[in-house]
Amino acid sequence: MTPGDDHHVLVVGGGIGGGRTCAALRSEGFTGRVTLVGGEDHDPYDRPPLSKSCLTESADPGLGLDFDDLEVTVRRGVWATGLDRDAKTVATTAGDIGYDTVVLATGSTPVRLPGPGGQLTLRTREDAEKLAAVLRPGARLVIVGAGWIGAEVATAAVGMGCSVICVEAGDGPHVGPFGADVSLRLAALWEGVDLRLRTGVAEVEVAGVRLTDGTLLAADAVVVGIGSRADVGWLTEAGLDVDRFGVCVDSRRRTNDPAVYAIGDVASRWSNRLSQRVHTGHWDEAAVGGAVVARSIMHCHKGTDDIPYFWSDQFGRKIQYVGQHRRDDRLIVREHPTTDRWGAVWLDSEGRITAHLSVGFPRAMIQARAAIANGHRVDGGNLTDLTTPP
Repeated sequence: MTPGDDHHVLVVGGGIGGGRTCAALRSEGFTGRVTLVGGEDHDPYDRPPLSKSCLTESADPGLGLDFDDLEVTVRRGVWATGLDRDAKTVATTAGDIGYDTVVLATGSTPVRLPGPGGQLTLRTREDAEKLAAVLRPGARLVIVGAGWIGAEVATAAVGMGCSVICVEAGDGPHVGPFGADVSLRLAALWEGVDLRLRTGVAEVEVAGVRLTDGTLLAADAVVVGIGSRADVGWLTEAGLDVDRFGVCVDSRRRTNDPAVYAIGDVASRWSNRLSQRVHTGHWDEAAVGGAVVARSIMHCHKGTDDIPYFWSDQFGRKIQYVGQHRRDDRLIVREHPTTDRWGAVWLDSEGRITAHLSVGFPRAMIQARAAIANGHRVDGGNLTDLTTPP
């Protein structure tokens, strides 16, 4: 039965997932009360610009939503501290808030390094403002971690004339998700950066970064981008199913409690299409999740099992990845016949595309998404040409 006018949906989290949930509820025809609780003193906003345009220009990462027009009560600067499923209340720093349905969209928290020195992470608007203030010509920047955040910060910093060292414990940028062959190709993009691979960090000191071999890398600022963890600490006593990635949900973003949903970085969702759990930690998962959970609450279940997708702007290239490959999938590197654009595609044991990476060639990503959705077998020998549709 469709929720009525007296139904109260409480959305916990002020990021893209929380904001999109509110907007999607109204667009799906929900007429009950909607309350959004966010720990920051801002309306919900988009986080991708924080590591892109917000570092080099005065960009507004807002969502462009008018919550007054949406008839959403926004509680800013309020942090959730606990969930009582029996009482159907969320404990917050401003007191308990009741709900009929609650959507968990609290995201994740960055991993930090030991040591007394200052270290910048990139999760909030304030983080971006602090980092933007130090990106000046000649500034010495040490970045720990050559993942997505590290690459985007390095891109901005080099463009602003900084001296940039990036320290990575692994064998190359993004080697964990993509493997050595793709990582080597991506490393070639890091022009203007002193990229130090297979290098461990002991701690962050006041003067800079101390490596495990005792070397001190002097820095005016240190940026740490070594991953994040789902913000589930406040849910310890809630009795929800949680795995190492977050709160476990099905493809409709439902938890083991029918009144509790979870989306975005805080969720570990089951994909019927992929027959495995998905936790990308990227924008698309949270944005799409907001629409999916609204449809689930309104008992409209069309389009709940989306194909994972994310993108990144690095060193003048748009990098896009769609799907989710497994370690034993076959990798085929794809070349463009006339330019330095390239890609990579992964096939399962039956010759179906499971994932695609494109560098500077968005058309290939669009074609690959359709191929993944269709699930048909392809001829791997024809895939080495990036311009050939899968």
